[in-house]
Amino acid sequence: MFQDEARFGRMVRIRRCWSPAPLRPTVANGYERQFVYVYGAVSPVQGELDWKICPQMNTEQMNEFLHQVSQAHPQEFILMIWDGASSHRSQDLRMPENMRGYRLPGYSPELNPQEHVWDELREKEFPNRVFNSMDGVLAQLQAGLPRLAANTQGLRSLTAWPRIVSLNMIAT
Repeated sequence: MFQDEARFGRMVRIRRCWSPAPLRPTVANGYERQFVYVYGAVSPVQGELDWKICPQMNTEQMNEFLHQVSQAHPQEFILMIWDGASSHRSQDLRMPENMRGYRLPGYSPELNPQEHVWDELREKEFPNRVFNSMDGVLAQLQAGLPRLAANTQGLRSLTAWPRIVSLNMIAT
């Protein structure tokens, strides 16, 4: 599985959108710096996504997420591939028995397919949206993450890169 964290908040990300001629689309802008974090782990070959919404990003939340993933896949051994975030290197990190971590090279988000999952979530669930409160952001995440997780074929298409699939076939 490939793991990463993402931050979602009230600041709008302007995306291209369609508008009938001669009208020009308008998008409100919000500068509120309020955020919520999502931990995610994707299994590219199976097209499975595990996720957890958290108020902050730290080692304690990472431990809870790892435990959640471990409990969701109790009969599997999981190689969790992640970046070099401080919570992944902490001495307080507790790895479940059925899991081992492997760190990607520094500054290489292009090697982690979970980054594409975040892009897909932002593109489909958050384009040109300004939320009046964090409750709106949470509601959108709670609706969008299950939709994304339910689409196993879409997750496979998005994350099962040839190099990942070929490595998986060598390991099994």
